[in-house]
Amino acid sequence: MLVDTQPATHQHQPASAEVRDLWVNTRLIGVLMDNLGSAVFASVMALPVIVFLLASEVATVSLVVWAVIAFSLAVYRYWLISVYRLQYDSYEGPQRQLFADRYGWTWGASGLIWGGVTLLVYLQASASSQFVCGLLILGQGIVSLGSFSSYLPALKSYLSSLTASTALGIVVNLGLNDWAYVYWHQTVALLILLGIFWHLTYKMGVRLNAVHRSSFELQFSNEELIESLTQQTRASLRAVAAKNRFLASAAHDLRQPVHALSLYADWLVTEPEMAQDIAPRMLQSTRAINELFDSLFDLTRIDAGNYKVHLQSVDVPKLFEELVTQFAPVAANKSLRLRTHSRSRSIWADPVVLRRILGNLVSNALKHTSKGGVLVGLRQREASLVFEVWDTGVGIAHEHQMAIFQEFFRVSQHQGTEDSLGLGLTIVSKLTTLMGYQLAVSSQEGRGSVFRVMLPAYTQSVAAPDPVMPEVVLSSEFGVLE
Repeated sequence: MLVDTQPATHQHQPASAEVRDLWVNTRLIGVLMDNLGSAVFASVMALPVIVFLLASEVATVSLVVWAVIAFSLAVYRYWLISVYRLQYDSYEGPQRQLFADRYGWTWGASGLIWGGVTLLVYLQASASSQFVCGLLILGQGIVSLGSFSSYLPALKSYLSSLTASTALGIVVNLGLNDWAYVYWHQTVALLILLGIFWHLTYKMGVRLNAVHRSSFELQFSNEELIESLTQQTRASLRAVAAKNRFLASAAHDLRQPVHALSLYADWLVTEPEMAQDIAPRMLQSTRAINELFDSLFDLTRIDAGNYKVHLQSVDVPKLFEELVTQFAPVAANKSLRLRTHSRSRSIWADPVVLRRILGNLVSNALKHTSKGGVLVGLRQREASLVFEVWDTGVGIAHEHQMAIFQEFFRVSQHQGTEDSLGLGLTIVSKLTTLMGYQLAVSSQEGRGSVFRVMLPAYTQSVAAPDPVMPEVVLSSEFGVLE
């Protein structure tokens, strides 16, 4: 199991520009679909007016074909609104964008149909009918501002199709009248006015779109700020709770050796002849107090960012010798074997920090091992070096394998836990994070544990390759924990 050694805090990371734009676009598409119904309703209401107005002035077949196409498209657009409500309104992000891309052709098609009215009436119907139809086409363009301005691709597609179709109808009908000279001036004037209409309407749409977009960007920023404040509040509450738990546990652990020390001192005053028996116990209590203070100071320095790292070349066999010298008496006192395994190799690390990490892991292994032994090794795994600390102890249940790295956490049923302060593995976790190492643990209850400290590539120096660690020995003595 790879251990998450990062601190349990949540620092809000601002969303990227892509995430923000996607969120804003989905909201703009939502506004578009909310307003689309009014545009379709305006089209349906204008449809019978045009049919009634042109029924006796233009070819019946052409008018019926146009009316059927316009009505069918309006029905289809109403259906699209219902599809959006049922399937896409509750979704955000790519789903809405996919909907807009898939059915975006309907906006352009609607513009083409309504611009096509010009093909029916220009120079074909009476002047009053042409004027009314021109007003209706103009109204459709103005309605598009309110309906489509929230989403520029829709506005541009509809407005461009409407304008192009209208211009095409004017030019075609002029050609059908043999390019009559008498109509040239008004035709050119209409085309110029049509271009001005497109330009002004689109520019107004762009401004309205900017208002919509800025409004949603502000909403996104506000929601991001609220999320950040919420995370910081939760992190602060967790930090306060952790600090309270930390102080309560530290006070509890300090009280026991201090109380014992005071009892031994009183005993020594009343019975000085027992000094030879009392002195080792007083020394043990003093060491427990010093160990707790050292651990507390280490944690405080790491959390405050005052733990200084000094990288240099570290001779691994010499480091292992120092560990054996430090912990051999502890292992001998419990009739345990303490072994190391590594070829001559130097790595780039902080010797104090590395010794503290491995020392805490070895100390933890010895405390929870009653028979067998502890093995400390360095092995090559693909492109990385891995320090491993094996033991044949009681093992760790799967549900506790992450919790053991919390301050003052102790598995109550484990042998040796009563004498443990519950800080050693916490310090290991924080120091590995400080050094950029990875920490992993594998364990089975009753069969032992193995802690692995994986070093990044920059820590390695040129050296002879390590031999593979003896799997037979590990399998028989240290369990099957791969």
